[in-house]
Amino acid sequence: MDTVSVRMIVDDVAAAIAFWERHAGLSVEMHPAPGFAMLSRGSLRLLLNRPGAGGAGAEARDGTAPSPGGWTRVQVPTTDLDAAVTRLRADGVTFRTDVVEGTGGRQVVVDDPAGNAVEFFEPADEQPN
Repeated sequence: MDTVSVRMIVDDVAAAIAFWERHAGLSVEMHPAPGFAMLSRGSLRLLLNRPGAGGAGAEARDGTAPSPGGWTRVQVPTTDLDAAVTRLRADGVTFRTDVVEGTGGRQVVVDDPAGNAVEFFEPADEQPN
């Protein structure tokens, strides 16, 4: 399977690394400078950039600078959403939503340390009867 890369703009690369390692099970592949890191899990490669760091952190032609936040998000699969929510709350993570249940499963959206949305998702077929 091909690797899929997602790039996120973050204010603090070290804080983002700690969040993604602890809560999403990603591993650091490279952290060559304070403004950039590459993490991975399976076929996902997550690229973390601080605004102004490297080409990905450069301003657009109109002068708009990349910034963290928004609702585009990485979906982290879990087989136990309740345990994930308990761990996230214990660590003081900011929740954007309550747990939402739908036909496909259950999810909750939280913020990483830079304010980027992260969805923890438990598919319906993983839920206890």
